[in-house]
Amino acid sequence: MPDVTKALKRLHDEVTKEGALDAKTKELILVAIAVALKCEYCLWNHVPMAAKLGASRQEILEATGAAILMAGGPGAAYGSVVVLKILDELKI
Repeated sequence: MPDVTKALKRLHDEVTKEGALDAKTKELILVAIAVALKCEYCLWNHVPMAAKLGASRQEILEATGAAILMAGGPGAAYGSVVVLKILDELKI
């Protein structure tokens, strides 16, 4: 399992580095995908990282809204509860 974890970390680092899209924008995309996939663990990683990279509460919530559009009702229920919980707990 350590080799898989190391490979995933290398992939993560490659995907999230600065490029045509800046790192903050990529983290906002990852927040939206995590909402759509209903991955709370992912959200606890990507919401704080997006904030660390300069994303505001409003930007994070707009990314969440985009995910809700694509995920429908289940995304709305999940995004509105989990993302708001994380933002409030982290005081973002």
